Amino acid sequence: MKHIGSPKLTVAVDCIVFGFDGFNLKLLLIKRALQPQQNKWSLMGGFVNESEGVDEAASRILQTLTGLTGVYLEQLHVFGGVDRDTTERTISVAYFALIDIERYKLQLSHEYAAEWFPVQSTPKLIFDHDQMVEAAKKKLQYKAALHPILFELLPSKFTIPQIQSMYDAIYNVSFDKRNFSRKLLSTGLLIKLNEKDKLGSKKGAFYYTLNKDKYQQNLYKILGLIIAPEHLQLL
Repeated sequence: MKHIGSPKLTVAVDCIVFGFDGFNLKLLLIKRALQPQQNKWSLMGGFVNESEGVDEAASRILQTLTGLTGVYLEQLHVFGGVDRDTTERTISVAYFALIDIERYKLQLSHEYAAEWFPVQSTPKLIFDHDQMVEAAKKKLQYKAALHPILFELLPSKFTIPQIQSMYDAIYNVSFDKRNFSRKLLSTGLLIKLNEKDKLGSKKGAFYYTLNKDKYQQNLYKILGLIIAPEHLQLL
């Protein structure tokens, strides 16, 4: 029997990095250093080495391009369209990361010209990266209602207006302020601090912190209280 050789494939990793600055949900992009589409906006990406797994590659690439370590990083989907890369057959494993921009502001690498863009106004991206971003947005909407990962985007203390700004951006809607605040506080998941943020108004807004133990015990309590079913785009 004639042996048929295995096709040559290259495996890459692309990271969709979401950040929150206290007001806006943003996406971290870089200028592509290689041809084709050199100097076009791109996700954080690179190739998987023979000596490492894809999870290791994702962490390494993110650290190399941004200087970030220990951030929330989750595998999203495999993108393997035949013509997705015009130079060679490349399969990409996409990941999404969540960070508090203020916490890591000083660590971002300037070597690769990394820049934050509001998720509603990102530039056109190379290859199928726009498709990756849309898939990551939908995944984030789903997980935001069922899991505490959104608090990875927030500082250790935050205000209710900040949380609402984050949810408004993720679901691309404007939730009613009074209802949002009332429903969020009714979950008992927040601990009120005796301290105010007075940057937004003279009256100021109280800071809160997350009761992590209680959140873990009530992962599904927030679903239906804050996010109406019509705003969920379940995958």
